[in-house]
Amino acid sequence: MSDGDTTTVLWRPTGPEELELVRKSGWRSWPPRLPDQPIFYPVLNEEYAIMIARDWNVASSGVGFVTRFEVEADFLSRYPVRRVGGETILELWVPAEELDEFNRHIVGPIEVVHEFR
Repeated sequence: MSDGDTTTVLWRPTGPEELELVRKSGWRSWPPRLPDQPIFYPVLNEEYAIMIARDWNVASSGVGFVTRFEVEADFLSRYPVRRVGGETILELWVPAEELDEFNRHIVGPIEVVHEFR
């Protein structure tokens, strides 16, 4: 949760193509998923996002970014937290068909907080 009870801070590791689409949105929304991507996976802690961006995105595209953004907490309560590894490996699974609605609940801009090459 953020300092207030109204938003939750999320992170998203991303590559350059997805980040360019976020930039084109005015840093306000995530692009639609590709046909082979039925789920959008924001993560709940910065360390996990760094690990993915540094170890996976850099290997696959030469650069990896970590973004931070806030979403209305009440809206996020519909998505259970998924533990997909160790204690801090936590994600939300947002079905691709719900991403437009998810984007409408983002509060403020999506920010790049780390870059790895």
